[in-house]
Amino acid sequence: MKTSIILATYNWDKALDIILYNLSKQLKKKSDIEIIIADDGSNSATDEIIKKYQMKFECIKHVWHEDIGFRKASILNKAAALSTGDYLIFLDGDCIPFTDYISEHIDLAENKYFVAGNRVLLSRKFTQEVLNQPQIINNVVKWRLFHWLFAKFKKNVNKISPRLKIKNGKWRYWRSQNWKYPKGCNFALWRSDFMAVNGFDEEFSGWGHEDADLFIRLLHSGVKIKDGRFSVPVLHLWHKESERSREKSNKDKLLQRVDDVSFIQAQSGISQYLSK
Repeated sequence: MKTSIILATYNWDKALDIILYNLSKQLKKKSDIEIIIADDGSNSATDEIIKKYQMKFECIKHVWHEDIGFRKASILNKAAALSTGDYLIFLDGDCIPFTDYISEHIDLAENKYFVAGNRVLLSRKFTQEVLNQPQIINNVVKWRLFHWLFAKFKKNVNKISPRLKIKNGKWRYWRSQNWKYPKGCNFALWRSDFMAVNGFDEEFSGWGHEDADLFIRLLHSGVKIKDGRFSVPVLHLWHKESERSREKSNKDKLLQRVDDVSFIQAQSGISQYLSK
């Protein structure tokens, strides 16, 4: 099974550097992994970071389009269209993966399910510490439970779950139909399932709900949710909220589709980028 990491980014080169560093350490152990960086119009600083890693790893590709506003659904579709993996892992450029992130996601892969990962929110102060001293992450990924408890006490993080390893069980399927809890910043699914629903719907322009729309259409198509907690957490860096003027109209569109089980394929999706 070949796996493609679809990494969304936009003008945050420091965060991208840390993420690619953590992912690259995992690439050394795998020959069937590729990383497609979905760049929503970043400047040259981002390009320089990417080229640094491309010099070491041929499996890293860069997909860019012009910055004319928030077009995450579009750039993710373009990146996925370029991917060659059987399995797609979607990761946002504000989320730092752990050192076993890729292998844990692959272990969770299951037919007719997409995996909903989770995130640990870092405080504003701790985020700045991480960005200014990237080596801190080398320690964080090795933290034991008491370290996480102390970090939670200091309000550096919002939860201690990364060190709570729980084996697979029926609990992973308890929320298999609840589209509200998966996060677009960290999830995985089979490429064939992504294609069957025509990927992300680019009718969702501006910030908001393009990920929930995808999850709803996957559920309508018969693909259920598998809970990835305690296996594939990511460290979510604090940042200011994106401009959200389109959030309400996007949400209204989303809610119109929730109960329409016949609505499966995106109106403006990945098909437009696939060769005929």
